[in-house]
Amino acid sequence: MHKPSIGLSLEGIPFVFLTTIATLTFALLGCWIVSSLLLIVLFLVLNFFRDPERVIPQEAHVAVSPADGKVIKITTMPDPLTGEDRTAICVFMNVFNVHVNRMPVAGRVARISYFGGKFVNASFDKASTDNERNAVLVEDAEGKTWTMVQIAGLIARRIICWAEAGDSLIRGQRFGLIKFGSRVDLYIPNNYEAAVRIGEKVFAGQTVLARKSE
Repeated sequence: MHKPSIGLSLEGIPFVFLTTIATLTFALLGCWIVSSLLLIVLFLVLNFFRDPERVIPQEAHVAVSPADGKVIKITTMPDPLTGEDRTAICVFMNVFNVHVNRMPVAGRVARISYFGGKFVNASFDKASTDNERNAVLVEDAEGKTWTMVQIAGLIARRIICWAEAGDSLIRGQRFGLIKFGSRVDLYIPNNYEAAVRIGEKVFAGQTVLARKSE
C-alpha cells in the first residue's frame, strides 16, 4: 500500500473543488453573502482534509498515536478481534483535528473487520461497541498483535481504510481516514504500557502513545 501526500488528503480534493467552484460562481453573480459563507466552508474543508508530514520517532519498542486529538480514555477492554482483555488507549478527534490515521508500529496487517453500527457521540464509552467501526489487526516483528479501531461518530459518516490484509507497513505510515469523524482506539500488547495521560493532546505518527514495559 502506498498513499501519496500533497499536504492534503486526496479524498478531500472533490470537496475542495466543488466548494471552490460554488464560491467563485456566487462571487461572480454578486451574491457576496453566500460567497462569503462558502469561503468559510472552503477554509473548514481545507483545514479538515489537511495532511501534514510528521517526524516519526525512531526509538525502539514504542508505539505512536494512530490519530490526532485528545486521549479520552485509558482502560482495559476486550479486544474486538482477539477477544482478550487489553489496555485500550482511546483518542478522540474533533472537526478541527487532522483526520488521517497512521500506523502505531511497523508490522503486517493480519486482518481487517468492519462492523456496522450507530453514530452516537464518539466520546461516549458505548461508541467502542455500538458505533460503526473498522478494526485493523497488526502483527509486529516480535509476533505481538495490535488492534486499531476506527470509530465513526456523531458527524462522521464514512470510514476509509487504505490498508489491506497482507500489507506490510512501517511505523507512522498513513493507513486510513475518517471523514468528519471521530475516534481511534488502540489495543496494545500486554507487555506494553501507556506513555500518555487522559486529557493529553497527541499527534498521529509523532506522539509516543505506548512503551514496552519488559
